[in-house]
Amino acid sequence: MTSAGKDGVAVVSGAATGIGRAVAARIGEHGGVGEVVIVGRRADRLAAVAERLGPHVVPVAADLSEPEGARAVLAAVDGRAVQVLVNNAGGNADPHRVQELDALPEAWQANLRANVLPVVLLTQALLPSLRRPGGRIVTVGSVAAERGPATYGGAKAALYPWSTELAARLAVDQVTVNVVAPGYVTDTEFYGERMSPEFHDGRARQSPMRRGASPDEVAATVCHLAAPEAGFITGQVVHVNGGALLPRT
Repeated sequence: MTSAGKDGVAVVSGAATGIGRAVAARIGEHGGVGEVVIVGRRADRLAAVAERLGPHVVPVAADLSEPEGARAVLAAVDGRAVQVLVNNAGGNADPHRVQELDALPEAWQANLRANVLPVVLLTQALLPSLRRPGGRIVTVGSVAAERGPATYGGAKAALYPWSTELAARLAVDQVTVNVVAPGYVTDTEFYGERMSPEFHDGRARQSPMRRGASPDEVAATVCHLAAPEAGFITGQVVHVNGGALLPRT
């Protein structure tokens, strides 16, 4: 990314670990913004990231599935222009793929709360503060939107039409809206207790490259779309999966 003026603010949600932390580090170093607001639910983890990245990084502990969490981020922005918004908060709230009829409603609702509401609420809260022209919204989706598992993939898939509609609405203001959809990513907390050498090998074999992406590789794509030079890319879903999901012909 190149500088567009040091008065702007970047906001990165889900920034305590993995992809979000890598994005915050890249934007903080190369993004040309005055401050990076990092958001997550765990105050201690956010504080550690902010201490490591420097005084220009400000942690905000908030539950973005609630309107009050989004308002807390808006308060931290404090009237300044939001140059970049990266919606990375989310996770699989149904890792064991519930199938029992009585449990299905909660499984679906849990993944919608975890993956859709944090994106929609935070974006809606910050829309009036977006820099016009030149604002950038990048949402982290998932290859799961194309192939499941159902509740998590369905929640991530819901972000696609939402993003394209928003991209069309904001295009007149020269604000871009895009989705980055990673495949298997190593060195994250996403898989939790399921991660094992066998699990890793199985996931890595899904890609012709026989490996997963690093968080920094995904962050590089996010930051490209967040850069001033990417001003003519909008309404797109950019896949970062090492060929695990190839385009249909």
